[in-house]
Amino acid sequence: MQLNEDNRKLTIEIIANLVNIKNQMFEQILKPAGINKEQFVRLRGSKNAVGKLWTKREIGAQLLEEFDNPTEEKKFIKSIIEIASNWSKFHLADNEYTARATVQKAREVLNTIEINEAIESELLEEQKKQEKLRIEELKQKARNEKKSEILERSKLLLMMFDEMATMKNNPQKKGYMLEELVNMLFQLYDIALLESFRRNNGGEQIDGAFKLDGWHYIVEMKWTNQLTDMKQLDSLNGKISRSGKQTMGLFISINGWSSNVIPLMKQHPDKAVFLLDGYDLRVVLTGEIDLIELLQKKIAKLNLMAEPYVGATAFI
Repeated sequence: MQLNEDNRKLTIEIIANLVNIKNQMFEQILKPAGINKEQFVRLRGSKNAVGKLWTKREIGAQLLEEFDNPTEEKKFIKSIIEIASNWSKFHLADNEYTARATVQKAREVLNTIEINEAIESELLEEQKKQEKLRIEELKQKARNEKKSEILERSKLLLMMFDEMATMKNNPQKKGYMLEELVNMLFQLYDIALLESFRRNNGGEQIDGAFKLDGWHYIVEMKWTNQLTDMKQLDSLNGKISRSGKQTMGLFISINGWSSNVIPLMKQHPDKAVFLLDGYDLRVVLTGEIDLIELLQKKIAKLNLMAEPYVGATAFI
């Protein structure tokens, strides 16, 4: 409902015409419209320039003047007009014919207000719809830009990965480069990966850690000619057991693990570690699957199917 001078004038007419006695006017009109007793008593006792008490018309005009908030004023005006539209106590008026004419005008105005409010509501809903579409377009644009960025930077990481694969006789350097590559990959997907650190007074080495979907994951990384064996997995399980309850583990072994690792992991009572190999990593770097999607699906397989390793090809 838009504020306009005609509606203000009608509000004053209603206050002035429907009830003759001021106290009854307050009880029948102003109080139901939200005016408190203290404000009415103050205005009822006010005097005009010639020293006479304010009329009901002057009280109505002053009530409108005292609204600081246009929204509250509109609410008051509509309440007054609604009260008048349903009015039937014409015996309270000084002039019944004037009161009836005022009520008829209020009914016509209320109908116009309701039509305008319906139109305003439709326009507002359309604006909200358009704004929602605009925001979704911006989000989609951002997603597309992020996807393009991931693909472009993943190409560089893939070149780094392939170069590392050709390195020989320097396993320590390759291990450091793997940590660096994994860190850059996780950063690319906006996953904060803590770089290697020591804890428990320096007695325990952690290759890395990250947080995903509310859980913390300790990361162990290996790129050696030998296959990862169960001893190394037990070491990661030990680190998890010495961590908080909402902690799991990710073991990245580029060249895979020995044949007894997965069966033994399935026998472990606390299935808290899932596996990722070099092919999984390469599939992410080539853009065939999203890193977060791959991690989430591997975690789901572990938690629901007790499978510590399901290759990326199962999810493509």
